[in-house]
Amino acid sequence: MSTPVTSSPNPMPGSTAEATPALSEGERLINVFIAPSKTFTDLKRKANWFVPWLLLVIASLAFIGVVAQKVGFRQITENAMRMNPKAQDRIAQMPAEQRQAAMQLSVTITKVAVFASPVIVLLIYLIIAAVLMGTFNLGMGAQVPFGTSLAIVIYARLPEIIKVLLGIVALFAGADPEGFNLENPIASNLGYFVDMSAHPTLYRLASAFDVFSIWVIVLTGIGFSCVSKVKKPTAIGAVFAWYALLTLVGVGWTALTR
Repeated sequence: MSTPVTSSPNPMPGSTAEATPALSEGERLINVFIAPSKTFTDLKRKANWFVPWLLLVIASLAFIGVVAQKVGFRQITENAMRMNPKAQDRIAQMPAEQRQAAMQLSVTITKVAVFASPVIVLLIYLIIAAVLMGTFNLGMGAQVPFGTSLAIVIYARLPEIIKVLLGIVALFAGADPEGFNLENPIASNLGYFVDMSAHPTLYRLASAFDVFSIWVIVLTGIGFSCVSKVKKPTAIGAVFAWYALLTLVGVGWTALTR
């Protein structure tokens, strides 16, 4: 009696044999800049976000250290007040002692806000991740877990490290401390060329057209597309819509308060 010949079954699609090799953390970080789809697709396997967040924190603290050395927190505070004529007028009308106390308080608030920025920014990332998760899951039928959404948001922010490094280079190259704007340290957007004190609303609108902000928006859209069935143009459009809405709210607030 002959033994029946059994053929080995073909591997099913998505099996280990055909699965995309897992990326190391270093490969994830590099691919954000050269092949972002690989990084974001790998987040479906493991949605770690701590390493890119840590890199963003290190870059931010390095920038803060250089700003403190080259500009100083009092100068930063004075620059910010000069860009806000209403606040400057309020302080100018105070008696000398109160004016000095108000300035010292403003400097202290600036220091606390700057050094607490890594934690504050992480809280903002959490909010953005929640909003985008709701947008894609409820509005587009995706099934993106919150951890994956948060990882996409943070990995997509990695280009901001380049902006920070350029800011450091500008300071060492001799940027004018009295003209330094902590909010807008390099000419990566149109707002850099607008006088904020004279045209605050135009400044706010022009600052939104930022090379790095657009880069982050595109990466975020690619990320959500890679972990769901939403097409890339649709995903990028959804992220841009939120950015446009926030920009309009910011411009409107500036128009009312400045």
